[in-house]
Amino acid sequence: MNILFFLTPKAELQYLDDDDTIRQGIEKIRVKSYTAIPIVSKRDGTYKGTVSEGDFLWHLLDDDAWNIYDLEKEKIVDIIDKRKYQPVKISAEIDDLLQLIMNQNFVPVVDDRGVFMGIITRRKVIEYYYNKDCGDKDGIQGLRR
Repeated sequence: MNILFFLTPKAELQYLDDDDTIRQGIEKIRVKSYTAIPIVSKRDGTYKGTVSEGDFLWHLLDDDAWNIYDLEKEKIVDIIDKRKYQPVKISAEIDDLLQLIMNQNFVPVVDDRGVFMGIITRRKVIEYYYNKDCGDKDGIQGLRR
């Protein structure tokens, strides 16, 4: 199965630019009620990582950075944990996706150059298999973005 079936494209997503500040990241994640958000290079569109609520919290605690004005001086890419939210290539097989989606709320999708294409959410994958096993012959009934 082609993983593109599950893809939510970049144009439909919120993400942060790699030159955004920590304050901008905190504001966007708060307003959108996200638990994590991808970071994309403004220069070439490559995926740089994903920043989570925990990354923000640990940064605030570890650096004693409670002054909002200090957070305007620091870049968002400086606090991401690159081990989390590993991307999958657009040409990947479904088994590769399933290995990652078990441990991540979403999986970033990149092309062969590392350019961010979008995400695949755990919810879409679970809904597909749930509908498929519950009698929907195509496995797409009720599939939402």
